[in-house]
This record gives sequence, C-alpha cells and structure tokens, in this order.
Amino acid sequence: MNIAIVGTGYVGLVTGTCFAETGVDVTCVDVNADKIANLQQGIIPIYEPGLEDMVLRNVKAGRLHFTTSLESCLDNVDIVFSAVGTPPDEDGSADLRYVLEVAKTIGANMKKYTLVVTKSTVPVGTARKVKAVIREELEKRGESIDFDVASNPEFLKEGNAIDDFMSPDRVVVGVESERAKKLMTKLYKPFMLVNFRVIFMDIPSAEMTKYAANSMLATRISFMNDIANLCELVGADVNMVRDGIGSDSRIGRKFLYPGCGYGGSCFPKDVKALIKTAEQNGYSMQVLKAVEDVNENQKGILFEKLVKVFNGDLKGKTVALWGLAFKPGTDDMREAPALVLIEKLKQSGCNVRAYDPAAMDESRRRIGESVYYAHDMYDAALDADALILVTEWKEFRLPTWGVIKKAMKQPVVLDGRNIYDGDELQEMGFVYHCIGR
Repeated sequence: MNIAIVGTGYVGLVTGTCFAETGVDVTCVDVNADKIANLQQGIIPIYEPGLEDMVLRNVKAGRLHFTTSLESCLDNVDIVFSAVGTPPDEDGSADLRYVLEVAKTIGANMKKYTLVVTKSTVPVGTARKVKAVIREELEKRGESIDFDVASNPEFLKEGNAIDDFMSPDRVVVGVESERAKKLMTKLYKPFMLVNFRVIFMDIPSAEMTKYAANSMLATRISFMNDIANLCELVGADVNMVRDGIGSDSRIGRKFLYPGCGYGGSCFPKDVKALIKTAEQNGYSMQVLKAVEDVNENQKGILFEKLVKVFNGDLKGKTVALWGLAFKPGTDDMREAPALVLIEKLKQSGCNVRAYDPAAMDESRRRIGESVYYAHDMYDAALDADALILVTEWKEFRLPTWGVIKKAMKQPVVLDGRNIYDGDELQEMGFVYHCIGR
C-alpha cells in the first residue's frame, strides 16, 4: 500500500514513520523546503525518543520518502493523510486554512480514486468542508472522479508517541463509505493483530471524539489542581486524597496528579477550540471554561508560593528552574508553565538559572538569553536562593541533596510536581513546599 502524509510536524512525521515501519510505502510532504532537505539528510526537526533511528532505518529501506510536492505523488498513493497544523485563531477557534489548502491541491491534481483522511485535530464539520473544496476543484476541471473523506484523529502522547502508535489501545476512524472502511481496516491491521480494535463511526463523531478526549483529560488535571489548592487551605494532603479517589474503579488514577498546570500543543488549544465550537452553535461549555480558568491560575501557583517564602521581596534573588518543557520526554514548550513562571520571575527582578535535558534550544528560540542556561541540574542550583521543580524529568527524581544544599545560597525547594519526600528534605534543613499540602 502507498500513502502520503501531508505535514511533517509532530503528528505527520510520527504517523508516516510508523506506517513505514509496517511495510507501507510512505511519502511525507511539506511545503517547508529546508525541513524536507534536512529530513532527507536524516536531520529530525523534533525531539521524540526512538524517532530518529526509525526514520533513518525506513529511509534506508526505501519505504520512507520526503518531498515538497504533493502533486508529484498523488498518482501513486491510495490514501492521503492531512496532518498539517490547525493553530488557534485569536478567538480560540481552529485555523483551517492549511487543511483546506491541502484539499484544494488534491482536488486540482487527483486523477484516480483517493481516500483523503484528516489526521489533524479539527472541529466537527471539517470533513464536510474538505469534501466541498475537493468537489469544487474537480468541477473546475470538468472531472468526475470518485473520492472519499475520512477522519482519523491521533491520540499520541509526546515522549511516548512511537509506542502509542505501534501498540494503540484503540484507533478511531470516521468514514462514510464501505470502500473507505476497507482501506482503513487494511492499513491498520498490522497494528491490531492481537487485539484488532479499530472503532469505526460517522465522521462528525470521530472529529468530536478527539476534542472530547483531550478536554476530559484537561478537566481531570484542573479538577485535581482545584482540589489541591483547597487541601492546602483546610489542612488535607492531596496525595492521600488522590490515592483515596484513584482507587475507585469508576475514577482511576490517571491524570489525577496535581501540579503547576498543563501545557503543550493539544490540551490548551483543543479546550479553546471546543469552547468556540460550542459558542458557534449557541451553546456554552461551562465546565471547560472553568477548566481553562483553573489552569491559567495554576501556572502562577509556584510564583505565588515563592513570593510568600520571601515575604514579597524577590528583587535580586537567584532562582533555579529544573525543567522547561511542558512535560518530560519532549522539547515542546508550547503553553509551558515554565514560560509563565520565567516571565513573572524576570518582572520581579529575579535572576533565573534554568536546566532542561531537551528543551534548552527551544527555550533560546522563544525567550533568547534572558535566563542562564545551566550545564546540568547542579549547575542550575549554584548560588540559588530557591530551586523550583517545574518538569518532572526522570533525572530530577533522585538528586544528591547534600550537594544541592551546599551549592545553594538558601536551601529553599518548591516542588511543582510533588515528586519529592518533603519530610526527608525538611530533616536535611531545606524549606520545602509542594502542591496541595
């Protein structure tokens, strides 16, 4: 089977590479000529564990190709996946210009039956718009060529995307014809040999499923952060509360970890887009509006704790940050809590020393040299008045606290992800604060 993937961002590159790994002939398309040239040389534009080796292996095997021209490969493919970006507009709605540009190119150049699959996260009704654009282009040409549209939302976790794709717990596919269903079944069968779980549904339901899934996960995070903040006020321990409610099989433990807010490319954007979709249809998503408000407030919680520790006087203080990416296993800093924290610290006259195993270059791209980029986590703590854990990378879990204490000017630790033993640190002489206790 031959397929094309349009867009070599996070979703497109992972999707194309994983399909190639199963023997599919994949052509990845992107209008960014520099990105394509780099990919042809084995230079990967994103950080994702295991991806680089897989790309190189499949390029060498002749199953994975890169080009800037969708037109040049349309004659040879059965399926075209659209995995281009859908950035939020100023009003929070998803910007579909790139999705519709792909549809226009397909309609203007297709010569045989093609299944056009939207992989990008798009609002309900997008497939209908894609279909209309393709038909319009075919009519301009005076052509009558059969085609289908489908929706196949991705559910990849950054930092674990390869495993998520190669061993999915479910694949959601929205189709409107038996021919499209057979093609998608054939494509995904290698991933489901043990537990063939492709969930077929109508296209609007598939489009809604992605937004509903991410919004539910975001809701769990904001709910737990709200509970954590109340726990501090009433003298409860949120970790114990989490254990207590997580043991309920109806609730479960996943995404119930309190912290300093969620970020990334999905949750903030998708919550906003679903709220906007509801508004466009005369409905108000009151729960999701609260989820968004709680999260924005939570991104400032560590700064508020720091202000209290130093009685409002932060000018001239040196603050060490462990973690810049919005989560471990990625260099993605989109909507990262670290960005909010750094901005607040700089405005208060603090000197910031930061370290992240993967996101230092991305941070330089975003905020330049406004902070000191440390060589490692111990260098970050040197002469610091306070150390703040923002991202729970594995290498931060068991530091040598004796070395840290000697390096710091004042032994103050703010644990933004509740991964440390507060009693142990306090016994060692640290001032320790976390979330929800």
